[in-house]
Amino acid sequence: MPADNTGQKQAGRPFEAGRSGNPAGRPKGSRNKLGEAFIEALHADFDEHGAEVIARVRQEKPDAYLKVMASILPKDLNVKVDPFEHMTDEDLEAAIEALNGIIVAERKETLQ
Repeated sequence: MPADNTGQKQAGRPFEAGRSGNPAGRPKGSRNKLGEAFIEALHADFDEHGAEVIARVRQEKPDAYLKVMASILPKDLNVKVDPFEHMTDEDLEAAIEALNGIIVAERKETLQ
């Protein structure tokens, strides 16, 4: 069995409620400076060449273009299609009456 080198174990909850294990936290502005610099450089490059590059990739490498397009879409796409949203109450009532007429006519045919 390996030695326990984690220091003294805390009993119960790891930290008091509302207190972090690192109260000083990470200094502001230090979060992933490399990532921020990369994003800034990418943004500057896009400002200069973005539309041209997108058009070239779409034409020359449509598979890569589609892959990028798919990667920026949300994972869950909730599409609400309401075929009745533009209908007034009067339109809906007329449609219901028409459907009722069709149902009554079909029932009469099946009973004959």
